[in-house]
Amino acid sequence: MFVAAPMKFKFDWFLTGMFVAIALAWLFPTPGAEGGWLHPELLTKAGVALIFFLHGVSLSFAAMKQGAMNWKLHLVVQGSVFVIFPLLGLLLLPLTHGWLPEDLRIGLFYLCALPSTVSSSVALTAAAGGNVPAAVFNATLSSILGIVLTPLWMKLVSEGEAIAFPLQDVVLSLVVWLVLPLIAGQVARRWLAGWAAKNKKWVGVVDRSTVLLLVYTSFCDSMKFGVWTKHGLIAVVASFVLAIMLFYILLFAVGKICDWLQFSREDRIATIFCGSKKSMATGVPMAQLMFGGDPGLGLILLPIMIYHPLQLMICGALANRWKRAAEKEDQEGDPVGEDARPL
Repeated sequence: MFVAAPMKFKFDWFLTGMFVAIALAWLFPTPGAEGGWLHPELLTKAGVALIFFLHGVSLSFAAMKQGAMNWKLHLVVQGSVFVIFPLLGLLLLPLTHGWLPEDLRIGLFYLCALPSTVSSSVALTAAAGGNVPAAVFNATLSSILGIVLTPLWMKLVSEGEAIAFPLQDVVLSLVVWLVLPLIAGQVARRWLAGWAAKNKKWVGVVDRSTVLLLVYTSFCDSMKFGVWTKHGLIAVVASFVLAIMLFYILLFAVGKICDWLQFSREDRIATIFCGSKKSMATGVPMAQLMFGGDPGLGLILLPIMIYHPLQLMICGALANRWKRAAEKEDQEGDPVGEDARPL
């Protein structure tokens, strides 16, 4: 009789840190709230700049060039991230009107409009035996396109929802605090690329620690103004249900498109992982710049904070399953069967 091996869980300090940051915001909201001694209006912008400077230092365009020619794969990934996902978000807006808090509704669409992740998409593609150069190219391209497309989508929704969203000011702020540090990081690669490669672990620690600091300051105003006392449990449950629904709809849709285009196994893996992911590392800093003065920022960020660990857990399980299926195919010479399918 076959007995399944017990699932092993690896401690993730970053996911734990998110809960700690929220708990600290609940217990001590004043330092990170507007006017607090941490000066979040300056600290958050400095943190955003640091994150994207480090991304620029770590980003290798040589690796991107290797995967740049597969245009069908690129169209599917970017279309999934910036077209299919936002269209689903647009459908959610009327469906959630009247029974979800307005900030949470905006947060759900903000989740849909965000770019894909970089590091986890590439890492999971590699772990599953997928097309790594294509994953690097698309994850990086998604981050760059997101600087323009995410605020454009938010502007479109703000007009329909009668929300003040100064597009020109937002784009200018994103250029100053995201694009320029990213360019500066690329310029600094001449001197820092070797150091960043040798200290990749510590660069990641600084990057993620900065995101946690931004999570803390993002929730401080929400706690201080009592946003959660009005909608706490409803917001969390609704965000979880809708996030997992969005994820599986995208997973199914992208999988079907890959079948229709007859993608290879390697291309299919890269497409699904890059096309279904959303970046919290980009989402939190961008939200700080777009909605920094909104006391409901915590609710706006809640969907991406739920979607982030959810996508990692599900995609991690898929990567393990697809890797085992590929190893079985190599050993037996059989075509990869249903174990390679996302659903």
